[in-house]
Amino acid sequence: MSPSKRSAKPTSEQALSRFATRAQRAIGLPGEVNICITSSREMQALNHRFRHKNAATDVLSFPSEAPGIAGDIAISLEIAASNASILGHSLAEEVKILILHGLLHLAGHDHETDNGQMLAREAKLRLKLGLPAGLIERTSSAVKRSSRKGSA
Repeated sequence: MSPSKRSAKPTSEQALSRFATRAQRAIGLPGEVNICITSSREMQALNHRFRHKNAATDVLSFPSEAPGIAGDIAISLEIAASNASILGHSLAEEVKILILHGLLHLAGHDHETDNGQMLAREAKLRLKLGLPAGLIERTSSAVKRSSRKGSA
């Protein structure tokens, strides 16, 4: 295709795919990653089926043991849109934050058990990739604010 016939602005899917590739390289995660952007209803079903939690969530990661495949990431578009609106950044930025978070889980990080290692890694990568506040960081901040309100 000649340059004049190509679209000057990439589609959102293309931009997110390029971001995911950059983030995956920055993490050092080898293998194929599949990303599914879906509904909150589907995320609730996945969360219930695989984590036994009957609630929608923003991002889920499914590591693979198959050679050459890192795993799958599922993202709720509805929750991402709501978070983006609340936090004052674009939907594309929010989806990128969730992709980064999911990739870190595929790389073996677990913020629930690693004493802040994933938080630190995510913060460094977020800066490198030009993203706003990360998922773990803002969740930790919300918990701190909530506990301060309760103790007042």
